Amino acid sequence: MKASVQARLDPESQAALDGLVRRLGWSPSEVVREGIRLMDKHHAKPPRRKVIGVGEFDSGITDLGSNKTHLEGYGR
Repeated sequence: MKASVQARLDPESQAALDGLVRRLGWSPSEVVREGIRLMDKHHAKPPRRKVIGVGEFDSGITDLGSNKTHLEGYGR
């Protein structure tokens, strides 16, 4: 899907864009696209933390963590 964006740049942003175009030899569009990709990576949600081993072992007891009879004496 092609999209176009119009943006008004302040003099400082325009100078930065011009400098990047000159230094990198890219078009202004390439600089803007790469900037958007970098911002997206930088501001991405961190991956959800996972508990190691969850679901990897099967005791065969379906209510092991919730049935009080299975938990008798645990932690003593």
